[in-house]
Amino acid sequence: MQIVTSHKNTDFDALASIIGITILFPGTLGVVPKMVNANVDKFLSTHKTAFNIIPPNDLNFENVTKLTVVDTDQWRRLDRMEKLRDRDDIEIHIWDHHMNGNGDIRWDWKCQEKIGATVSLIIREMRKQGVKLNPLDSTILLLGLYEDTGHLTYRSTTPDDAYAAAYLLENGADLNIAATFLNPPYEKIQKDILFEMMRDTKSVSIDNRTIGMNTVTLDRKVTDLAVVVGMYRKIMNLDAVFVTFINDNKSSTVIARSGTDMIDVGAVMKELGGGGHPGAASATVKTKDLSSPQIQEEILRLLHSQHKEDAKIADIMSFPVTQVPPTTTMREVQQIMAAQKIRGVLVTEGERILGIVVLWDFKKIKQERQWNMNVKAFMSRKIVSVPPDALPVHAAEMMSEHDIGHLPVVHEGKLIGIVTRTDVLTYFYGILPD
Repeated sequence: MQIVTSHKNTDFDALASIIGITILFPGTLGVVPKMVNANVDKFLSTHKTAFNIIPPNDLNFENVTKLTVVDTDQWRRLDRMEKLRDRDDIEIHIWDHHMNGNGDIRWDWKCQEKIGATVSLIIREMRKQGVKLNPLDSTILLLGLYEDTGHLTYRSTTPDDAYAAAYLLENGADLNIAATFLNPPYEKIQKDILFEMMRDTKSVSIDNRTIGMNTVTLDRKVTDLAVVVGMYRKIMNLDAVFVTFINDNKSSTVIARSGTDMIDVGAVMKELGGGGHPGAASATVKTKDLSSPQIQEEILRLLHSQHKEDAKIADIMSFPVTQVPPTTTMREVQQIMAAQKIRGVLVTEGERILGIVVLWDFKKIKQERQWNMNVKAFMSRKIVSVPPDALPVHAAEMMSEHDIGHLPVVHEGKLIGIVTRTDVLTYFYGILPD
């Protein structure tokens, strides 16, 4: 017997990957953990008979000859699979997109890549084999893909995820059904928690990024908390949020969401024993290890540590800076820029920055005699500078806000470099502008 299973607290990526394996390898039986996410439970309540899946307690372990594990590579995360752990007569395959290096499942074959969703790896193989899907199969696979990529918006999303989504839509995936299960309606308890978080938000700033910290004590089991946290971040317009839900006196669950590339919540949650992705992650922390205040302190420590490793403006700026005195003619400036193949020159007097001339300023010259005029007549006097310890993303924001392409880098009143739009684009994308 060939079976496929995934982690406890099964999300849509795990469920979709289980079902995807049963489709890709006919005859494989899907074993869905007893504990699943609330929205997955709602889906299964009306759809489970449409798929070749069973709960773990219905499985005859003695007949298993091959085990496929999806969306995890750790035994402790599987549901009731202990009976298979020490058997040497079972072939084990793994499909996973988590690259945390914590896996302890000894595999015979593995497909583990950095990609937005595990199900995308399976869909890629389906595309290679020309597998035709019906609309229901396509829809459940799309649910898994969209959930783990934030509808293809998380920074962990890859081109293969987009190709997979296109393939599913070509095979009849229903976007309306996907939206229904990925955006479940709020009940009163979720709304009350949302309002409580909005009222008691503790905001902290790290490198000009606003982070929301919150602690909520639960007196009952509440579903769809991850959805509530995601909504909370958007309503409060926060760059990232970390909400600690105190379950009881034994454990707390931290749910984190990020809307910026500068904050990787997956890396933070991994350090707390959990995991996830740069934009969405969670962790369950035992109270004996960390209290809720200690959890927040540890999160802040990890965030500060994370940002110490980020590139600074000093790492990407250009130097030395080409400078000319204000008496330089526009013809001389043009010759300097052409010889050095640069797009801008700073106009300085001593250590003072008086202005800047860029290629666009040459369009102001309408008459031949103007080429012999001093640069100070054409330079822009509105200078916006940036410190060397600022982040590249801040430089990009300043350029966008002021519609400029050059930022002098100033430290303790002295010009030490210049960062250009080219420098920023090269840093973020590895490309140069036209």
